[in-house]
Amino acid sequence: QVQLVESGGGSVQAGGSLRLSCVASGRIFGINSMGWFRRGPGKERECVAAISRTGSGVYYTDSVKGRFTISTDNAKNLVYLQMNSLKPEDTAVYYCAASKSYGPRSVTTAYDYWGQGTQVTVAS
Repeated sequence: QVQLVESGGGSVQAGGSLRLSCVASGRIFGINSMGWFRRGPGKERECVAAISRTGSGVYYTDSVKGRFTISTDNAKNLVYLQMNSLKPEDTAVYYCAASKSYGPRSVTTAYDYWGQGTQVTVAS
C-alpha cells in the first residue's frame, strides 16, 4: 500500500498563489507516475497535472497551462503543484494520486492510490 498526504491548500484572492505538497509513504518503489486532480463544485474530477517519476514527461490540462507547475523531489518522496495566477474557477478539492503505470497519465482510472484531498478556494 501507498499512503498519500496533501497539504498547502487554503483561501486566496484571485491572482494569488498557492503551493500544494504531497508526501508519499509505504511501498512507493512501484510508483511510476504522480498526478494532481481536482473536483470543483458540481463538476467531475479532472486531472490538473501529471508527471512521470523521472520527471521526463509532464501533462497539464489546458486551463492551467502557463499557471501551474508540477514537480517532484524523489529523494523526499514529494510531489508539488505550484499554482500561480489563481482564478475563482480553480476553486476545488485537490487530490494527489499515484500510479503504477508509466506516465504521465491523465485519466482517473490509471491511478491506484489517492490522498484525502485539500481544499483550495479562490475568491474573486
